[in-house]
Order: sequence, then structure tokens, then C-alpha cells
Amino acid sequence: MDTQNQLSTLLEQTQEIAKNVGSFIRKERQHFSADKVEHKGFNDLVSYVDKEAEKMIVAALSKILPEAGFITEEGTNSTQADQYNWVIDPLDGTTNFIHGIPVFAVSIALMEYDEVILGVVYEVNRHECFYAMKGGGAFCNDTKIKVSSAPDLSASLIATGFPYYNFELIDKYLFALKIFMQKTHGIRRFGSAATDLCYVAAGRIEGFFEYNLNSYDVAAGALIVQEAGGAVTDFSGGKNYIFGREIIASNHHIQEDFTKEIQTIWQ
Repeated sequence: MDTQNQLSTLLEQTQEIAKNVGSFIRKERQHFSADKVEHKGFNDLVSYVDKEAEKMIVAALSKILPEAGFITEEGTNSTQADQYNWVIDPLDGTTNFIHGIPVFAVSIALMEYDEVILGVVYEVNRHECFYAMKGGGAFCNDTKIKVSSAPDLSASLIATGFPYYNFELIDKYLFALKIFMQKTHGIRRFGSAATDLCYVAAGRIEGFFEYNLNSYDVAAGALIVQEAGGAVTDFSGGKNYIFGREIIASNHHIQEDFTKEIQTIWQ
């Protein structure tokens, strides 16, 4: 991207795309029927809403940055480019959507080489648009957001996601629940990783961790956390959280202790 102004314009356009697709998703939820659900795998659900939303996003993004490639959940366009790639989850929280639980979001990120430079997460039900660009701070509906100031785990609320098809690590998750129930204000499972990350960024929760996620689940939210002053790593404390299928995000103050607890659990 040649200038910050160009990136800022792209960010505004991406927000509008996410909001428009969010309106489509909200409308479809009003008369959605469970018989329209398909199974990509065990407990891996998808509907025509996911697929149509992704088509809408890809078509719109192709117009505003034609040279960019795509990493998409539903495979609408999986042609990647050398420099720029959009990373898209058209409906993060599909199971919530199917069951009528009001926590699901549209997630769109733009990567330049291996770095996320733009992120938008539109939480459909609360009409909250979280967004950030590299070096520009993080916002929700035009209001700047920042992570909480909670100093330690004992003052923290933690979110996670549970295994729903790969149960090899279920004992580790159960042990994590035991540990964090005793050492924090509690644990929440909202069902949308993109939303979880934005809640860390907005200071509503102090930490989030999950294993077996995909790039499109976390790319946008991870940047929003970082631009809100938070910390994001993989379970080893490294930087492989976009494609490494594991992520820890926090308000930064608790990151060291939070990471140590997770590493102990995962050993």
C-alpha cells in the first residue's frame, strides 16, 4: 500500500462491505430453517447464508483491490496473490446462527505478505463494527477502544472455544476450565473467535485462548487486539498465531502469567 490514506480508504470501504453483508445475514436469520443446514464434517456446519455472504464479500473486495488474492472459509475464491490477500470468514459463529444464538460476526482481514495490515469484524446482532489498520489504533463504531487495565489473572474474565469435532485435546480443555475457574473471575464461551478477540480489544474480557482455529477466524481480530494495546501470540509465545492454529490474546498485563498457565496445561 503506497500511503496510509489509501489504506484508510480501503478500511472504510471494507467496513461498508461487512455491514452490508451483516444486514443480509440478519435478514436471513429471521426466517432461517434448520433443514437448510449442510455438514462439511462432523459438527462442522454450513448453510447457504455462509456461502452467499462469502460470494458477496469476494465480489465487493475484488472491485476495491483487484490485485489481491483470497483465503476464504467456503472456497468462493482461493486464489492467493504474492503481496496482498484478503482473509475472510463470512459468518464466524455459524452454529450460533443456526440455533438462533445472537453471537456471530463477519470477519475480513487484509494481509500484506505475512502481516495483517487491516481488520474488520462486524458483530451482526449488536450492530458493532470493530476495525483497525496497522499503526492506526482500534475502533468500534467510530469510538476508539483499548484493552482493559486489569493487572492480573485474579481480576480477569477469560474466553475460549471448545473442541466440537477433534476431541483429542478435550482433557486438556477440561483441565484448563478447572484452572481458570479457580484463578480468574470466570470463563465464557461465546462461540465466535472473531467476536472473542474484539471483546479483548474493547476491554470487556481480559484474555482469550483457543486451539485448532483457522486463519480466517483470527486474522482480523488479532490486529484489532494489537492496535487496542493488547498482546497476541501462539501458545509458545511466538508469532505463528495466524496459520499455526493456536492463539493467546490478552490485555497485555496478564499475558506472561496467562501464557505460562496455558503452556503448563498443554504440556
